Amino acid sequence: MVQLESERASFEALGVNVAGMTYDAVDKLKAFHDRSTLGYPLLYDDQAKHVSALGIRNTEYAEGHSAYGIPHPGILLLSPEGKVLARFAVPGYRQRPPLEEVLAVVRDRVMD
Repeated sequence: MVQLESERASFEALGVNVAGMTYDAVDKLKAFHDRSTLGYPLLYDDQAKHVSALGIRNTEYAEGHSAYGIPHPGILLLSPEGKVLARFAVPGYRQRPPLEEVLAVVRDRVMD
């Protein structure tokens, strides 16, 4: 999420709003947001409703497990109507998609 902040202005220059989403509790989100001084909102995904609807929930963890609702890490480009226009994901949780590649795709999609 901190890496995304470094490119937030580039996304916003293209008319794309940036937000992060997690299943972490709201108090944890607020503490992280305050500590990291992100310039975009962090959204709480109650009971993994959005992660499941977007098809990015890691199904390795069943409901009731402490990790239930964890998504596969990545970045989604959504239309204002909530349609997934592009997905960027990498295996594991320590890596993130290269933001230069994400920006290139976003530029192409926005310019169409």
